[in-house]
Amino acid sequence: MAVTPLRRWIRRTQAAHLERGERFGTFYVVVLSILILGSMIWSRVRGLVWPSAPDISALAAGSLTAILGGGLYLALRRLGPLAVSRPAASWLLTAPISRRRLLWPSLALCATLAMLAAAVATLAILGHAGPRPIPVAMIVIGALGGVALLLITLAAQSGGWLFTVLDNGVALLVAAGLAGLVVDAAVGAPRLGGYFPGPPVVLVLGAVTLAGLLTAVRDLGRTPDHRILDASRIAGTLADSAFGVEPTWVADMIERRYWSHRKLRSAALNPRLPVLAAQDLRLALRRPRRLLWLLLATALPALLSHAPAGLLGPAVLIGALLAAGTTTATTRTDAANPVLLRLLGLNSREALTQRLLVPTVLAAVWAGLALGVLTFLDALPAGPWWALGVTLGPIGAVAAIRRARVGFVDNSLLPLDTPMGTVSTGPALASVVGYDLLLLGLPAVIMIATGGRLPWVGVLVQAGVAVLGARFYLVGSTDPARVDLTRPA
Repeated sequence: MAVTPLRRWIRRTQAAHLERGERFGTFYVVVLSILILGSMIWSRVRGLVWPSAPDISALAAGSLTAILGGGLYLALRRLGPLAVSRPAASWLLTAPISRRRLLWPSLALCATLAMLAAAVATLAILGHAGPRPIPVAMIVIGALGGVALLLITLAAQSGGWLFTVLDNGVALLVAAGLAGLVVDAAVGAPRLGGYFPGPPVVLVLGAVTLAGLLTAVRDLGRTPDHRILDASRIAGTLADSAFGVEPTWVADMIERRYWSHRKLRSAALNPRLPVLAAQDLRLALRRPRRLLWLLLATALPALLSHAPAGLLGPAVLIGALLAAGTTTATTRTDAANPVLLRLLGLNSREALTQRLLVPTVLAAVWAGLALGVLTFLDALPAGPWWALGVTLGPIGAVAAIRRARVGFVDNSLLPLDTPMGTVSTGPALASVVGYDLLLLGLPAVIMIATGGRLPWVGVLVQAGVAVLGARFYLVGSTDPARVDLTRPA
């Protein structure tokens, strides 16, 4: 059975209730919005991709290549890359039609996006690091590299232990790239030379990539159905989250996917630990890879050592929030299923107090190590900066807990009329929930931005603000007389 007439009939049937004027109006609004937004940010995007003069070293260029290339590979692996629409997954995937023709549109779209992303990344890296002028052959090589990464992920989608090892190797490559950026920010490195591959190299790479693409098209029908369905579910969830401005769907999907592929074994913990804190501790110990990434990420604020002083403090606070968010998924579980808290004999205040313990420790350790690394690299003046980082632990914990309790977006709030159109206030407010409590770290931000010596009095002031803010949040958002955690946080 031919796929093209079947797709045409489905598309015509789905759009039968739409008038031509309505479809044209939708197309007009989308194109006009893209043009307006592009004109607003074009100057900034051009400066980011193509600065007036090269401004980074060869080490930074190589590190960015590793980060962007590895990030593109990991993104393609997480998204599939081969996927089909929900109607196609329901009715066409098991139908007696050509699998190759069914999956070809998805492959063509992924190849186009990978080529564009790799070409723009190559242009940006060479624009910041390479001498001028930059030959077009380098942009073509970058685009071919994007297609090559796509072909590798296509082969990996069929499964196999070798590709699991490759995923771990690419993750290590990204970590090495981040380490290279930190080293470059600390010690500096020489500029990139002026040698570029010539057209013969481009022709050879193009021929190899074309052969690999033809082989991938030939083997499209061998991709297992469950892999395609899994990728389709991910794409559908991302589309629903973007259309409905509901990020909690993505967070739930990530949690379900992570734990569905894990074989868990439990070891006895100290019975003196509070029951919910012990659950959070066990959850953190079952995510060693995330803990390792958090440990390595303590050096990332050093990348802002030469940036404006006002950016370093907020970066440390956001990092503390992300570190504390390692175990806050259990708070969403408590809010969705308060029956367990009632069986344990815990009210909402006791439950939230126990849930704050492990995130506070994670945020305090991360912020303390991050500011300690900055002190070691002489990015901060003398003083007990590590102690200041420890005082940020309660702030990161309450911000992460508040972020986890945000729940679904409230679309019943009144919209705002602006010259650019109507703005829904529900998604706008939900996007800042949790981050607003980072204002409790304003004393630390001011002390880091001023650049003076840090006295112990400043550490005590920040500690008092953090403890009082966490206490006020706990008292104001919970009630000893109830168990429910879904009230406004």
